[in-house]
Amino acid sequence: MNTLSRRKILKLSALSGLATALANTSLAQIMKLMPTPSETQGPFYPIHEQRDKDSDLTHLNGHTAPAQGQHIMVRGQVLDIAGNPIAGALLDIWQADGNGRYRHPLDRNPAQLDPNFQGWAMMSSDHNGYFQFKTVMPGAYPADRDWIRPPHIHFKISKPGYRPLTTQMYFPDEKLNDADLLLRSKSIAERTVMMAKKLEPEGNLSIYRYNIVLDLLRN
Repeated sequence: MNTLSRRKILKLSALSGLATALANTSLAQIMKLMPTPSETQGPFYPIHEQRDKDSDLTHLNGHTAPAQGQHIMVRGQVLDIAGNPIAGALLDIWQADGNGRYRHPLDRNPAQLDPNFQGWAMMSSDHNGYFQFKTVMPGAYPADRDWIRPPHIHFKISKPGYRPLTTQMYFPDEKLNDADLLLRSKSIAERTVMMAKKLEPEGNLSIYRYNIVLDLLRN
């Protein structure tokens, strides 16, 4: 066997090994290594300080009535690009209420503001990188005359040593996703990792999973 033939065989063997490895790797395993794409903060980041920023947005301190709309639980894990959990990452979360209205003075949406919805939460990932919060399914709302934004939740995530991230989490099977100008600007792979996964409900509570992958802060 000449040298060229041996090289061809070695090359084919390497490619075959790579193909086998990829075939045995799930899409989820591949996608988790992609840093979560960044997204615009939007105009409605909270500007008025509030005491109640805990992980249950469906109950506001001092209010007896729960927030209106469909109550949901969002669970996830903060990971690095190698798939290792990141403990102590700060998650800053805000969203529209079930009517599609933000608790923000610049929101001109004519929909009624839910006075019992917290709207803003801050928490840290635990020692295994996990986080969870209870909230309501955000309502869609008009961004301008020809653009209705689909339900989404805003996130800011920070941890020393990692690149700060501002992003938005979307919900699967929402008709408005396909027409959303922000989501449509992303690649298919980016849209995949920005989309929450719906899990089996727990009683009347819908459960969603959303993992966040942070990239290292590079000099």
